[in-house]
Amino acid sequence: MDFIRPRGTRDFLFDEMANRKKVENILREVFENYAYKEVKTPIFENLTLFTNKSGDEIVKQLYNFKDKSNREIALRPEITAPIVRLYLNSLQRSLKPIKLYYFGSCFRYERPQKGRFRQFWQFGCELIGAKSPQSEAEIIAMAYDSLKKLYVNAEIHINHLGIIRGLFNHFKINEELQEHIMILIDKGDKQLLEDGINDLLKDNETFQEIILKLFDSIGNKNVLDDIEKYLKDYDNIKESLNELKKLTEMLAIFGVDNYKINLSVARGLDYYTKIVFEIYVPELKNQKQICGGGTYNLIKAFGGEDIQSTGFAFGFDRLMVAIKDLKSSSNLQVLVAPVSENTRLKSYEIAQTLRRANIKTETDLFNRKFKKILSFANSLNVSKVILVGEKDLEEGKVTVKNMDSGNQKLIPIEEIIDYIKENLD
Repeated sequence: MDFIRPRGTRDFLFDEMANRKKVENILREVFENYAYKEVKTPIFENLTLFTNKSGDEIVKQLYNFKDKSNREIALRPEITAPIVRLYLNSLQRSLKPIKLYYFGSCFRYERPQKGRFRQFWQFGCELIGAKSPQSEAEIIAMAYDSLKKLYVNAEIHINHLGIIRGLFNHFKINEELQEHIMILIDKGDKQLLEDGINDLLKDNETFQEIILKLFDSIGNKNVLDDIEKYLKDYDNIKESLNELKKLTEMLAIFGVDNYKINLSVARGLDYYTKIVFEIYVPELKNQKQICGGGTYNLIKAFGGEDIQSTGFAFGFDRLMVAIKDLKSSSNLQVLVAPVSENTRLKSYEIAQTLRRANIKTETDLFNRKFKKILSFANSLNVSKVILVGEKDLEEGKVTVKNMDSGNQKLIPIEEIIDYIKENLD
C-alpha cells in the first residue's frame, strides 16, 4: 500500500521550515513592536460560527463533520470569526483597545493551484475598540513595516466601502444585485464589470457610468480630487469620502507612502464596513494578493456590542513565494568535533554547555572519523568548529576553527562561551 499526502497539502523539509520560521519570527517582532500580543484559537469550531456570518464562498468550501457526540464541527476556514468568538467569550471586559495577533493553519476545500492549498496558514492581527482613522493607519503601517523587514516589493491598495454602498442606496439597488456587483468589482476585470452591470442594470446608465469611472480611478491621494468630482452630487457619500481623505493624511504621519487609492478593492467578505485594503506583489501575477484586511462590525453581528474592529491577515504561503532572497539556513552556529574517540564524551559535555548558553550547537552522534566530521561541518554550513583534542584538554583548552578563513585559536574551556558569542558572524 502506498501512503501519500492528501491533495492540497504539503510536507515542509528542513530548509523550507527554517525559512518559514525565520519569516514567522520577523513578523512576530514587528507585531510585538506595535504592542500586539499573541493568541491562539482551536483548529476546529462549531459549524454555526462560520455558516451564520461568513461569505457564501467560504461556506461552500468548509471541511465539516459530526463528532462522536453528533455535534456539527468545522475546521476553521479563516481566523477572524474565531477571534470574534474568543473576544465574546473572554475579552469583552478588557481595557480597549485590544491588540492581538495570531498565526495558524486554515482549511478550505478548493481547487489546489500555485500559491493556493487546502491547508494554508494565516498570520494576522485584530485591533478591537480603536477609532478611525488612526486604527486603520496603524494597521496598514504595521503591514507596511513587515514587508519592508522582509524585503518584499509590494503595493498597498485602499478603498472605503461606504462609497460604493452609498451609491447602491442612492440608486436603490437591491441586496441581491449589490452582491453580484460587488463580486464583479472584486474580480478587478473592467470588461467583465462593464458587461455584468450592463446585463444587471440595463436601464440605469448613470450608475453604470459612475461605477466604471470609479473603477478606473487608481492612484495616489491626488486621485481623490477626481473621485470627488464624480461624486459631488451624492451627499450620502461625503462622509465616507472624507474618512478616506483623513486616512491618507494619517498614513503620512505613520510614514506609509507606497499606497494607491483603488475603489475596485471590495474584499470577499460582506462584514467589512469602512476602510478595506489589499496588498499585491505584481510579480506573482494571478496570485499577486498576499494580504487583505479592513474595518468590520462582526462583533455586533455575533450579538456583542457595536464596537469597531480593524484587522488584516497575510496569506503566509503566498508571502513565502514572494520572498526570493531569503537564504536557506539551519541557523546552526557551532559544531563540537572530537579529534579522537577518547575525547568524544568531553565533546558532548562541551556541546551541552554551549546549548544551555543559547548557542545553536551540533555534535557528532554517528561516530565519524575526524576528517569526515570536518566534511560534516561543511555540509552544515557552520561558521565555527570546536576541535576537542587530548593534548589541548590536558591544558584545559580546545581549538576553535573559523570555517571561512581556516584560522584556528586555542581557547580555555571556561572562556569558550564568551569567545563564541563575541566571534559569531
